[in-house]
Amino acid sequence: MGFHYISAGMTFFSFLPRHRGVKDVLKKRLKNYYKKQKLKQPNDFEAYYDYICVIDFEATCEEGNTPDYIHEIIEFPIVLVNTRTMDIEETFQRYVRPELKPKLSEFCINLTGITQELVDKADTFPVVLQSVVDWMREKELGTKFKYAILTDGSWDMSKFLNMQCNVSHIKYPRFAKKWINIRKCYGNFYKVPRNQTKLTTMLEKLGLKYEGRLHCGLDDSKNIARIAIRMLQDGCELRVNERMHTGQLMNVSSSLPLEGAAIPHNPQFKK
Repeated sequence: MGFHYISAGMTFFSFLPRHRGVKDVLKKRLKNYYKKQKLKQPNDFEAYYDYICVIDFEATCEEGNTPDYIHEIIEFPIVLVNTRTMDIEETFQRYVRPELKPKLSEFCINLTGITQELVDKADTFPVVLQSVVDWMREKELGTKFKYAILTDGSWDMSKFLNMQCNVSHIKYPRFAKKWINIRKCYGNFYKVPRNQTKLTTMLEKLGLKYEGRLHCGLDDSKNIARIAIRMLQDGCELRVNERMHTGQLMNVSSSLPLEGAAIPHNPQFKK
């Protein structure tokens, strides 16, 4: 059923959902409608990332993990977002065989959907990381194309990757030393509190539904990419806001020049 007029004193926002969080996000999206037109201008694109690599690891876990629990990465997915076309251009996925605790817990299997058979047949992390580097080189990331890593929160890089590199006795890869934490970008851009920046909540407030299996690394990455694309369309300049420095998580100021991720290099073992 439609309507034919809006009476005096009524605005478009009178028809928005009454849930405050959703209403605020929609209002922000409408307010920034024309900003995306500016972002699409060639001069802006010359400085902005050509691609965004969305990464959401899955790692070993047990029900009621202790704070000192050592997580090992068991799925390494990448979703490649073309910032020009605003599309997912390609995906990458590899499972990883854990070495400290080769047998997955039932809790982990049920949570991630990753079976014991999948990890038993997989390569160890250094081999998978080499495959990642080869794939990124094939896409000419860091050479022909400027790119950035994007994650859903800080943990993927500052905890899971950092911990895995120590387990595998390899140096932390330079290409992953700085990234876009989309939760921070989302909260700042749409002016919503941190407790409204979980993956499913962000999707919901943008009028989107989760597609796929929750806690599948590739599916999670695809859905995070959908949020990133919507934010770009709304005029948000997603930019690096976190980095690793001497093994510690640090913030990156938005006043600094826009920098892309480093050229991918082969994994280096610690001496």
